[in-house]
Amino acid sequence: MRLTLENVSKVVDGHPHLYGIDLDLEPGSFSVLLGPTQAGKTSLLRLMAGLDRPSAGRILEDGRDITSLNVRKRNVAMVYQEFVNYPSFTVYENIAAPLRLARRLSPREIDAKVRATAETMHIERLLERLPAELSGGQQQRVALARALVKEAPLLLLDEPLVNLDYKLREELRSELRQIFGRGATTVVYATTEPAEGLLFGGRTGVLDEGRLLQYGPGLEVYHRPATLRVSEVFSDPPINLVRASIGPDGCRLSPSVSFPLARHMRSLPPGDYRVGVRANQIDIAPRSGDLGTVRATVELAEINGSETFIHARHGDFTLIASLEGVREFALGESVSLHFDPERLFVFDGAGRLAAGPAPRAQASRSG
Repeated sequence: MRLTLENVSKVVDGHPHLYGIDLDLEPGSFSVLLGPTQAGKTSLLRLMAGLDRPSAGRILEDGRDITSLNVRKRNVAMVYQEFVNYPSFTVYENIAAPLRLARRLSPREIDAKVRATAETMHIERLLERLPAELSGGQQQRVALARALVKEAPLLLLDEPLVNLDYKLREELRSELRQIFGRGATTVVYATTEPAEGLLFGGRTGVLDEGRLLQYGPGLEVYHRPATLRVSEVFSDPPINLVRASIGPDGCRLSPSVSFPLARHMRSLPPGDYRVGVRANQIDIAPRSGDLGTVRATVELAEINGSETFIHARHGDFTLIASLEGVREFALGESVSLHFDPERLFVFDGAGRLAAGPAPRAQASRSG
């Protein structure tokens, strides 16, 4: 299915939720809607599903206007944040429910599809259980299986993993990536997590306050954010943004911090800018090419799994560094933070990308 949104807006009780969104989803494509809470992701998914109607604009399915078509007349499947399963139905009956409603298949065909989908989601041993007897991760697998078994041409997922613990999220992410990669369904996946925008591949649309800021291949959006705000949304931990003065002699962040201009910065007119560097591009040990050094004082150190985040202040700005491994830092400790100017994003006074680093091959720690 090709789904096209043309200048779609949504106003609820006088409050705009979505502003003039244009989006073209190719048949069989995978798209991530990335944005913070209340960015408009759920509102957009509901319009795509036919649960709501836009206040303005059109929605087309393979060129046919379906703007006013009710959800019951659309062939779409949707999975929500919550584990929405029928509590009195067994797992088997939960998965079979949409097939029985469609009334197009024989009992034998339904049985085959239910068991095949359950096997895909690794819940084939749970078919006779009730949802209340399942863990949260198992319940979400059932909800996903019920959506997948329909084989609808459009599948919408609204933060389906957000309520699961870290281990279960990682496990399901990996499995879903494989499942979606071999299907012909057009999939739209909403999330607040930048990591999912990179992990799933496909295309990423960055949403903020009801506006679609940028849409394109996920890696391209990550490496070439069109605006300062896109770089913020597509970074976790938050991207470091610092005011900078750029001139023929180099880039200056403070009276004591300056460095030679990187290649992508040399054609910029002299003036005031904001430079951004992601936390995983800063280290406490200099690496090859690290010509930028900031002496700073540790304000906070937090361990996140196999990484350590340190927040260190220099003058009127704070830098966040993401360091591999578990590290110990004392509050008030003095550290040297090193970065390569070739990895800096430069934004002009209007927040537009004025110069960006050349993309590098995707690694385990995305640059």
